[in-house]
Amino acid sequence: MGAAADEAPSGGGPAGPKGTVTQRAIERIKAMIAEGSLEPGRRLPTERELAASLGISRSSMREAIRALTVLGVLEARHGSGIYVTGLRAADLLETFGVVADLSQGERLVELLEVRRVLEATATALAAARITPEHLAEVEEHLAAMDATDDPDRILAHDLAFHRAIAVAAGNETMAAILEGLSTRTFRARVWRGYQEEGAIARTRREHAAIHRALAARDPEAARAAAAAHVSEVEQWLRGRLGR
Repeated sequence: MGAAADEAPSGGGPAGPKGTVTQRAIERIKAMIAEGSLEPGRRLPTERELAASLGISRSSMREAIRALTVLGVLEARHGSGIYVTGLRAADLLETFGVVADLSQGERLVELLEVRRVLEATATALAAARITPEHLAEVEEHLAAMDATDDPDRILAHDLAFHRAIAVAAGNETMAAILEGLSTRTFRARVWRGYQEEGAIARTRREHAAIHRALAARDPEAARAAAAAHVSEVEQWLRGRLGR
């Protein structure tokens, strides 16, 4: 059957079947990438060729390509065509940050719970794997936080402190997830309220404890220090929400 028959309504109204066809196109392109017939960095066949090979309309194929572009799987290069991205974790998980930016109330607590688990694991891995260069970077941001009382500068170095630790852990996927859980918008919303209640000195002590564990190459101490650090903010937020 042709593309027109493939996309004909079937009881669910025009939107339902179209969405199903587009989803099938998305899954087929993903399968081609997973199977290796479309490798990272490779140019896709034309929209017309892909639509013909799958037996769907060009409009459905266009929607599938657009959706995969938003997800970071594909990228449009002006005047050149559509390509598979490098499929780096940071690209594929970039949209995860939207969840952190838009979450409210109980969802914020849930995100902090997830961050506590991953931050503790990443910090433990970093303690075992950290290089002198990465440790020096962590120390630089720790010193910068201690040297100022400006909230914006503290927040910037706080983000960079934890980002450097996540990178030192040597797990790109975990680092990308933590980046999504620690966007500047999300951290500013939670962190500043926490700091306003006189927690700056405690936060500095917690950062120092994390650094000591990293410098000592002690994974378990690093895990405990990182978990305690995020847990303090998590418990504070639970209190504000009346939990």
